[in-house]
Amino acid sequence: MIVRLWRGWVCPADADAYEERLKTLTFPSYVARGVAGYRGARVLRRDLGEEVEFLTVLEFDDMAAVHAFGGRDWETPTVPEAARQVLLRWDERSAHYETR
Repeated sequence: MIVRLWRGWVCPADADAYEERLKTLTFPSYVARGVAGYRGARVLRRDLGEEVEFLTVLEFDDMAAVHAFGGRDWETPTVPEAARQVLLRWDERSAHYETR
């Protein structure tokens, strides 16, 4: 199994809305892609005081599924414009780990 990790940071006032967006819009849009080997997503949240960090964890059967999901530039995350409006910063590249 391959795990794809990506982080984004928001101000505390936007954290609840951003989390809701991930759960109700972003993650369902991943399912809608219909990529064989995509196994789902989770979100982790960490309050850092002046900002809130979100870590998304996506799971895939193998790297072929990751490539099918991510396309030609498979390490580059898709950050919708609506998310960019509230994110203070984000990882420019997703990290991929083999589950051992």
